Amino acid sequence: MPETLPQPPDVDRDLALDHGLTDDEYDEILDRLGRTPSFVELGIYSVMWSEHCSYKNSIALLKTLPQEGERLLAEVGEENAGLVDVGDGKAVAFKIESHNHPSAV
Repeated sequence: MPETLPQPPDVDRDLALDHGLTDDEYDEILDRLGRTPSFVELGIYSVMWSEHCSYKNSIALLKTLPQEGERLLAEVGEENAGLVDVGDGKAVAFKIESHNHPSAV
């Protein structure tokens, strides 16, 4: 007798919220697709629009940091990291995680 495979759950707003999407993001998905996403599509959007992939929460905070000054040793975006002169001939590099490299200070 053939084995019955489990069926994916029905996608709704609650499931989208459980996947880390906001109400507005779920509405955007509905608008873009013109229909309710499949379970797989919901998973793709939830990853694609996650903090890990899109920095959707931290990008606004990062933009508030100084982008120029005598103690900044690398221009914004130049090295994909921040380099700050902390005195005594020393500097500290701050780097945000990318998909290929871990975070580091």
